Amino acid sequence: MKAHSDQTDSLEGDLELAADQAIEACGGDAREAVKALLVANEFLENEIAELRAAVSKGYSRGRHVAQRECKE
Repeated sequence: MKAHSDQTDSLEGDLELAADQAIEACGGDAREAVKALLVANEFLENEIAELRAAVSKGYSRGRHVAQRECKE
């Protein structure tokens, strides 16, 4: 059980450090950090969509499923 607890503590510490770094990179403004992370996330989602389109279903052995479309 100790190893699991140590891993959890390490992951939480890494997450705290990453959050602090993101906020610092945005001049200490947490709202701006959230907006920047949302933009980065959107970029990565688009990259995933492009890669999925480029990889054939046969090559991935059907492991990827079609992306859900969000209606706004």
